[in-house]
Amino acid sequence: MAVGAKTSGAARARPARKRLILPAEVRVDDLMSAAAGLFIDKGIEATTVNDIVEKAGVGKGTFYHYFAAKEDVILALRERFSRDFTNAVADAIGQCPPDDHPARFAAWLRGTVSAYVANYKLHDVVFHEFRTSNRNPKDKEIVIAQLSALLAEGVEAGAWTLPDIRAAALMIFDGMHGVVDDAIYAEKHDPDAICRRLSPLFARMLSVR
Repeated sequence: MAVGAKTSGAARARPARKRLILPAEVRVDDLMSAAAGLFIDKGIEATTVNDIVEKAGVGKGTFYHYFAAKEDVILALRERFSRDFTNAVADAIGQCPPDDHPARFAAWLRGTVSAYVANYKLHDVVFHEFRTSNRNPKDKEIVIAQLSALLAEGVEAGAWTLPDIRAAALMIFDGMHGVVDDAIYAEKHDPDAICRRLSPLFARMLSVR
C-alpha cells in the first residue's frame, strides 16, 4: 500500500465485540431473583412478565425459554427457598457432635427459626399469596424429611422416644411455624427469643419416657 493512501473502511473497522453469554443457571437465577423482589414489593398479581424481564435485564424470549408462565417462577422460588432453607439448617446441625442429639435438635431449631425470620417476606409471598391444591407439596416435604431423619437418629440412639416420627416432625415444624408467625406479627424478630419460647416445649415433647 502506498504511503499516505487512505485505509479502507474494512481495515478501519473495529473488531466486533463478543456478546456475553451467561450460563443458563445464572440467567435462571437472575430471573428468579428479579421476580422475588418484585413479588415482595408489588405482589404476585400486580407483577407482570414484562416487569420481571425488565428488572432482570433480559428479553422476553429468555423468560419463556425457561418458564412457561409466571406461576412456574413461583414454584421454582418455592423449591429454591426450601433447598436454601434445608442447606442452611444442615450446616448448623453439622457443627454439632454426631452423637449429641439434643444439641443437634437445638441447632435445627435455631437454624430453622433464623432462616424463616430472615426470609419471611419472600416466604409469605410464594407460600401464602400463591396457593396450590396440593396438600403435601414437595417443598415442605424436603423440610419434613430432614427433621424426620434427625428425630429418627435420636430415637435410634435412645435420646428420646417417639411413637410416630413423622407425626412428631409435622407437629414440631408446624408448631415452630405458628410461633414464628406470631412473633413476626408482633414485630419481635429476635430468633433467640423465639427459640427460648419453643425450646422447653419441644424438650418436654422429646423427653425419654
